[in-house]
Amino acid sequence: MSSTAKRSKYEIDMCNGTIMDKLISFSLPLMLSGILQLMFNAVDIIVIGRFSGSRSLAAVGSTTALINMFTNLFIGISLGANVLSARFYAAGRDKEMSETVHTAITLALISGILMVFVGLIFAKPVLELMDTPDDVINLSTLYMRIYFLGMPFFMLYNYGASILRAVGDTKRPLFFLIIAGIVNAGLNMCLVIIFHLGVAGVAIGTVISQLISSVLVLRCLYQSQTSYQLRFSKLKIKGEYLKQIFQVGIPAGIQSTVINFSNVLLQSSVNSFGSIAMAGYTAANNIFGFLYVTVNAVTQACMSFTSQNYGVGKWKRMDRVLIDCLILSFTAMMILGNSAYFFGPKLLTIYTSNPKVIQCGMDILLYTTVTYFLCGFMDLFPGALRGMGRSGVPMILSVIGTVGTRIVWIFWIFPSHRSLDILFISYPASWIITIILQVICYYFVRKQLYGRQAVQA
Repeated sequence: MSSTAKRSKYEIDMCNGTIMDKLISFSLPLMLSGILQLMFNAVDIIVIGRFSGSRSLAAVGSTTALINMFTNLFIGISLGANVLSARFYAAGRDKEMSETVHTAITLALISGILMVFVGLIFAKPVLELMDTPDDVINLSTLYMRIYFLGMPFFMLYNYGASILRAVGDTKRPLFFLIIAGIVNAGLNMCLVIIFHLGVAGVAIGTVISQLISSVLVLRCLYQSQTSYQLRFSKLKIKGEYLKQIFQVGIPAGIQSTVINFSNVLLQSSVNSFGSIAMAGYTAANNIFGFLYVTVNAVTQACMSFTSQNYGVGKWKRMDRVLIDCLILSFTAMMILGNSAYFFGPKLLTIYTSNPKVIQCGMDILLYTTVTYFLCGFMDLFPGALRGMGRSGVPMILSVIGTVGTRIVWIFWIFPSHRSLDILFISYPASWIITIILQVICYYFVRKQLYGRQAVQA
């Protein structure tokens, strides 16, 4: 009996019927998951800012881009597991699906353990390279080292959730995050306000919440009665599936890592304005993150739907998926992006009461929120291409368009016009250049697929 014949109530049939309602049904829990994660991160920042002062706030904020840079290679590789799982599941290839799941979870465990050592050894040297101010660096190092102790749990949750998303199940990972996030918020309050542990308390709360979310997702896979059932006795890496996961995942991970490297360079430029600008960037970045998780949810939907339809050869339907995703992303960003700027001053007061910090935050939001629909478009084309198993060229184009533009900006334009305004115009400029490159790439890949379809017919 094929795995597609015994769908659970949490799964979505991506290959038949209407598309837009299913995209929304898939994306919404994913958006809420991302928003909840950020809200719990915001609790970290608010509790730290209110009860441990602006130095501690700057210390936690200055690690965000760096942590993302270290982790995003492996999170990107989990997209390879998602694409491969979706393809095998749609085609009813149960044996391949099972072996992909066990390879992915083993990979998650190994990469998580590796990241523990990376964090412990390299936290301080890299923070020094980023010109983290002397009054903040020891707190930042402490936060990063404790945070990285939770990496095995972080990886297991992300890889487990990517397998569930491949079959259309975005609801249960949301439930798991809600549980873990409530625990995280409670621990923050307890460890920072009552026990006065500061940045260490926030980091400990994060590690414990990641442990809980990983246990819940693994339990879900273990109890499943379908082809993605997990058995710990079967955990091993199968070379042929690892290769296919890497083919899609490594370019996606490199793209994400290199883009985050450009954000680290940006953070270094912000650091040069001092701790007021750093605190403003930390708060604005948190608001900015809510927009990112929304467009990223639509990108994930595009990738999973494209991958399943690619697996069963429904290529015309893939076109419709991309068009509907573009409409969905644009609508969401027009509403949320403009609202984020309009309510910006009020939102920033949640994080800080310092008017100078709020002004710095608004300078940054002006150029990033209103134009954020461009970022949504920029991500959708590579998402669709990854769903078809094409990940290398979109990665190169994203790096050239996004990182190339920002590096030119940071090293050639910004030094002679030193202001936050000039620094953050680099965001929409890099998005526009990348969209142009990705659309050209998509056109040629799509043309090649239609040519192959004509030959097969």
